[in-house]
Amino acid sequence: MKSLDPAKKESAAPVANEIEEVEELDFSKVEIEPLFADAVDFESFSKCDFRAVKVKGCEAVPKSKKLLKFTLDDGTGNDRIILSGIHAYYEPEELVGKTLIAITNLPPRAMMGIESNGMLLSAVHTEEGSEKLNLLMVSNRIPAGAKLY
Repeated sequence: MKSLDPAKKESAAPVANEIEEVEELDFSKVEIEPLFADAVDFESFSKCDFRAVKVKGCEAVPKSKKLLKFTLDDGTGNDRIILSGIHAYYEPEELVGKTLIAITNLPPRAMMGIESNGMLLSAVHTEEGSEKLNLLMVSNRIPAGAKLY
């Protein structure tokens, strides 16, 4: 039987099936780069190894204003280090535990004396003359090492 007491009704916990309101975004001032006119053949594209990676650790690279050093679980059992110049957009501690997308088969590249083994994917656009960057984050239900097709 339902209670008719209004005080109890107000303090009731929300129902699990209720849908959270999503913040509506205004994209009217967003500019994106034009699409490339050159086509990439399927064989070239299929050589890129896109994987889900879990952020085990993230820290600012000393003496660098831009670089963050990510220690990632790529599903192999060995830590993967990737450096990314996104410190203007993210603080290291907010990325730990996130699941990201990386290209894992790029040749290693040294930056600030540290070898980076891959590239994290981001979406970039311009808004009111200012560059905006969003690191691609996916569901934590996706296991480290899962291949993207």
